[in-house]
Amino acid sequence: MVNYKFPSMLSIVIPIHNEEHSILPLYDRLAAVLEQLQRPYEILFVDDASNDRSFELLANLVETDGHLKVIRLRRNFGQTAALSAGFHESKGDVIIAMDGDLQHAPEDIPALLRKIDEGFDIASGWRKHRVDNAIMRKIPSRIANWLMAKASGVNLKDFGTTFKAYKAEVLKDVNLYGELHRFIPALASFYGARVAEVPIRNTPRAAGDSHYGIGRTFRVLFDIITIKFLLKYMTRPMHFFGTLGLAGTGFGGAIMLYLTVKKLLGYEIVMAHGPLMIAGCLLLLGGLMMFSTGLIGEMMMRTYFESQDRRIYAVREILTRKQRGVAGGTR
Repeated sequence: MVNYKFPSMLSIVIPIHNEEHSILPLYDRLAAVLEQLQRPYEILFVDDASNDRSFELLANLVETDGHLKVIRLRRNFGQTAALSAGFHESKGDVIIAMDGDLQHAPEDIPALLRKIDEGFDIASGWRKHRVDNAIMRKIPSRIANWLMAKASGVNLKDFGTTFKAYKAEVLKDVNLYGELHRFIPALASFYGARVAEVPIRNTPRAAGDSHYGIGRTFRVLFDIITIKFLLKYMTRPMHFFGTLGLAGTGFGGAIMLYLTVKKLLGYEIVMAHGPLMIAGCLLLLGGLMMFSTGLIGEMMMRTYFESQDRRIYAVREILTRKQRGVAGGTR
């Protein structure tokens, strides 16, 4: 087997919710693949409040394998929260996230790791040949992925899959909430993460029903709007709200100025231009509200970054003269 210069330790994070039929086959295949890599590893199963025998099976596995860690959440928080819990508890230098329903083949892990070894910060799986229903899953997914790529500026063909490898340092700059786990590459790109896409297999579910349906596509659209705002205006909300406020105030002010001139010239404006006057007032007030929202957003962002000592940048590395072989001397 070819030995790649992988980081010292690997963490596999797997959210689980009612996957009792997949756990044992998944564990057997994972263990076989990870043993072949001949490197330290840990497997973290995050039980998102399953109501079948999933946790019982995981508890039994922990007793037999020291590489395993099982995290049980108090209630069903969702996939993003489960992944976040696993990321927080992981110790590896490279973290791989994957689903627990056997639709992600553990045998594809080496391909993801090779991209990390080439210097990329994130290796994102790409289900090049999907086995899902064309109407319910494939077409909506293609539309959503196209919109995500345009909104985020990250040219990926498959944002939706959980199967990705991350350098642990990249995840430290990403705070997850809502359903933003599929946007981790986009959020990490804000801090300069280098992302590569790797074709992976996509196999049908071994058992059970999918937790996703057509309804998720509509929720993704709201997430896309959120991501667009976060990536472009997170540190400068006034640029977004101020533009809208300027447009509203400008049009509203122009309308009110026009009606004021008409009134001074003796024209009747209430009866003749009532709707226009109402529109002008609404635009003027809406514009002022947008300005106020932008100012409040600016103050909130300043408070957030300063109170938590957060930075709006991420350093990849710092070189000194000593590190570059020039330990002393003068120029």
